[in-house]
Amino acid sequence: MQVERRSQDERRAATRQALLQAARDLFADKGYAATGTPEIVAAAGVTRGALYHHFADKLALFAAVVEDEHAAVAAAITAMADGEGAPADMIDALVAGGDAFLAAMQDPGRRRIMLIDAPAVLGPEALDAINQKYGQRTLVEGVQCARDAGVLADVPVEPVAQLLGALFDRAALAPEADIPAYRAAMEAVIRGLRKA
Repeated sequence: MQVERRSQDERRAATRQALLQAARDLFADKGYAATGTPEIVAAAGVTRGALYHHFADKLALFAAVVEDEHAAVAAAITAMADGEGAPADMIDALVAGGDAFLAAMQDPGRRRIMLIDAPAVLGPEALDAINQKYGQRTLVEGVQCARDAGVLADVPVEPVAQLLGALFDRAALAPEADIPAYRAAMEAVIRGLRKA
């Protein structure tokens, strides 16, 4: 029986994914500052050389983890707000998107990575660039669709999306017992934007 061999590209992709997963788990559990590259490579089962082949340093690896987390949250929001059974009313879709964001952010490690460590480690410009590719882009599109559908008050799209994003982030940081109250407040704010 012949053993199927993986191509060099497949091995590279597997190594990169192992590093991302190990780093994600450690950053989620211990935080960026308390996680060292030796434990990342040990958890991934690779060498330090492999780490530095794929990422310039721990900061670059962290940025890649943050980007993956943003992509996962954006995918969850899109699936809820645009997927099968999504609300036809665009205000309802924005509420559903906010709910999807809160649900995706219930992982304490994800909150730590995206909302606590990422702003401090990456800084506002780098984090904003990542956010613009995923969550903020999704939110701007949702607000623009509501405006285009004629259900949103005559307000500027980008500032409204920025403020809603800040609202969602703050709600995601709330203690678990307070999430229902934050969710209700988010919904009230969004529904308050409906055109009279």
